[in-house]
Amino acid sequence: MHKLNLEQMVQDLSKSLGDKLISSNDGFFEILKIEKTELRALMLKLRDEYGFNHLANLSSVDYNEEFEVVYHLYSIPANDKVCVKTRVPRNSAEVDSLIDIWPTADWQEREVYDLMGIKFKGHPNLIRVLLPDDFDGHPLRKDFVMGGR
Repeated sequence: MHKLNLEQMVQDLSKSLGDKLISSNDGFFEILKIEKTELRALMLKLRDEYGFNHLANLSSVDYNEEFEVVYHLYSIPANDKVCVKTRVPRNSAEVDSLIDIWPTADWQEREVYDLMGIKFKGHPNLIRVLLPDDFDGHPLRKDFVMGGR
């Protein structure tokens, strides 16, 4: 497979998604910011139409009022990469699970849930993976209060 024309891909995606998509480039990744309601549609396009066949990393950032969920995708055959970001409000921190699109999302979604409290709608087994089941809170949130000795 040849290298993708990421600039053309962004233009095509902007036509189909309109103002729900904001793109930029940080010199390393093409960054696509998408509304959470359009996340699933964008991810399916990236996999099915543009060949992004590997979800390498899924993480999140706490911006106090909201969280940003960050996905790093790769097209292994084309040796290309893209970063997708979506924001969710703190008081309803939920986004669609992508486990059916990329099975590698399984443990990564569970880790983000465990440490940040973001729920992944449709995940078949969204449980804690690092902390005990009875742990109170999500320790990577900025509002998490650590207990002292």
